[in-house]
Amino acid sequence: MIHARGLTKHYDDLRRGKFVAVDAIDFDTQPGQIYGLLGPNGAGKTTTLRILSTVLRPTAGTATVNGYDVVAQPSMVRRQIGFMSANTAVYDRMTAWEMVEYFGRLHGIASEELTDRMERLFDRLKMNDIRDLLGAKMSTGMKQKVSIARAIVHDPPVMIFDEATAGLDVLVARALLDAVAELRDHGKCVVFSTHIMREAERLCDRIAIMHRGRILAEGTLDQLRDWWKQDDLEELFYQLISRSEEEYLQRLRDSGNGGLAAEGAG
Repeated sequence: MIHARGLTKHYDDLRRGKFVAVDAIDFDTQPGQIYGLLGPNGAGKTTTLRILSTVLRPTAGTATVNGYDVVAQPSMVRRQIGFMSANTAVYDRMTAWEMVEYFGRLHGIASEELTDRMERLFDRLKMNDIRDLLGAKMSTGMKQKVSIARAIVHDPPVMIFDEATAGLDVLVARALLDAVAELRDHGKCVVFSTHIMREAERLCDRIAIMHRGRILAEGTLDQLRDWWKQDDLEELFYQLISRSEEEYLQRLRDSGNGGLAAEGAG
């Protein structure tokens, strides 16, 4: 479904030289699977997801989404994905229905088909009580429902969630996680970025742990626990990140100066 090989993104920085955000990573995701991207701030998660969603162009390497290349076929890639993040905005002067309808039309869905699809979607997400509510009057939880609806109205095979639960209260976050699990159960390929280990343990079929643009470990939760002899995911995460940071600092010292290119962003 998603296949990345040698995916790389760097920027030229006048002070620091080449700034490496994503450092030649490889990974694959499948239908009916939630693939978790874990990492601290600056690990490269958001940059990776922006490349997959065609917002950024990679410096090197390749990535395909449902068979379409993110560089050569960006318009086709955008048809394959729904994207949602903690920063996804809702227009204050549009109702929930108008918002979802607008995005459905952007995807070229015929009017009658779009109406039928939206009716089913509003029932499924329990949104009928807010269908005529303006965005300016919505609670955070209501806005999250609208964001999910507009991301899946065109029925994409791939869903990307970039720290979508950040800043949500427990009840709203749980409802969102339930919706993500339901998408997986409907056969969607879901890429789920989070800082919260409990979310990853609950949802993810496979997990990749990133730091400074590199994937340090990747596998099922059981595989990671077995390989690293650590049952607690948070402790496993901490140990991998700490070791990686020590190795990075050692490379800085070995270089003999502080000018080694920075690694990891987003």
